[in-house]
Amino acid sequence: MLEKEDTKLEIFGFGDDDDKEDTFYCLVNTVKNPDGIDLDKLSMADPRKFDEVLNEMGCILLLRGDEVEELINRGDITDSDLHKSIYDLAVEEEIIS
Repeated sequence: MLEKEDTKLEIFGFGDDDDKEDTFYCLVNTVKNPDGIDLDKLSMADPRKFDEVLNEMGCILLLRGDEVEELINRGDITDSDLHKSIYDLAVEEEIIS
């Protein structure tokens, strides 16, 4: 099983210049990709292959800001240590096994 120390949580804004950027929380497998998410490459990705590009970059789990807020409100994760909370959630949901 992938250990928490082999992951990192990246938080970034993404969206069109005309629209308000959305905040995303991405749990990244640093064994697969120590550099994490390449936002330039991601922004140029074909929308039909967006998930594939994220997977190639080591993305384990991608959550929007509103999803993170909902998980915090439900008590599924805590904002005091988002990395650990999101990692634990991924293990619990068998995204990481």
